[in-house]
Amino acid sequence: MEPITFTRDLPLFFSIFIFVYLLGYLFIFKNWTPESRPLASSCLISLLHGVSAVFLAGNALLSDPNRGFSSANTDSQNSVLDFSSAYFFADLLHLAVFPSPAGGDTLFAAHHAAVLFVFLTCRYLVAHGACALLALLVVAEATSACQNTWTLADAHGPDAPLAVRLRRFVTLPFYASYSVCRCVLAPLLIVKMTWFYVSGGADDVIPRWVWVSWTVVIVVAATVSILWIWNLWVIFFQERYSKFTKKVE
Repeated sequence: MEPITFTRDLPLFFSIFIFVYLLGYLFIFKNWTPESRPLASSCLISLLHGVSAVFLAGNALLSDPNRGFSSANTDSQNSVLDFSSAYFFADLLHLAVFPSPAGGDTLFAAHHAAVLFVFLTCRYLVAHGACALLALLVVAEATSACQNTWTLADAHGPDAPLAVRLRRFVTLPFYASYSVCRCVLAPLLIVKMTWFYVSGGADDVIPRWVWVSWTVVIVVAATVSILWIWNLWVIFFQERYSKFTKKVE
C-alpha cells in the first residue's frame, strides 16, 4: 500500500463549515430565540453538507471507471470523504458548545463519531472502499433539503405562521422520500455491500476488522433511521386520526 498523505482539504472544509455556522448564528438567525439559533445554524451547515455531498459524491462515483466496493479511492472520492468528515467535526463542535435543552445529544454525538471513524479509516488507513461509502452517502443525503427545511420550520416554532405552513407542506414529501431512501434503497445497498465483503471480495485491500466495523456502524445507523421515521409516521397518522374523529363528532 502506498503511503497516505494528509491534505489541506479537511481543515479547509472544516473552516468553511464553521464560517457558515457563524454566519447563520450571528446574522441569518440572529432574531430567533436563544434556544433555536444554534439548532437553526446546525441545520444550515447540514443543508450545505447534504446538498453538496449528493452532487460531489455522485460526480466522484460516476467519474471513476474502476468503481467497486473494494476499488482504490480516487482523489475526488477522498475529497468528498474529507468534506463530509469536516461537516461531522463541525457539528460535533456545535453539540459540545450548545447542548440541546431537549436532550438527545449523546445519540447524535455517537452517530457523528462512528461515521467519522468509518470515513477517516477509509480515507487515511486503507484508501479503498470509498465507492461503497459514497453510494450510501448519496442515498442518505438525498433527502437533506426536505429534512432540514422541515427541521428549520419546526425550530422556528408555532408562533411563526409561515414556518407552520412550510412544515405542513414539506412533511409528507419528506416522510415519503426519507422512507424510500432509508427503508428501501439503503438496506438493499447495505445487503449487497455486506455480501461482497463477507464473500472475501475486499480481503486483499481492506482488513476484515475494518469492513466488519464499517458494517456494524452502517447497520446500526440504518436501523436507527428506520425506527425514527417509523415513529414519525405513527405520530403523523395518530394526528390525522384524531382530527378525523373530531370532525365526525
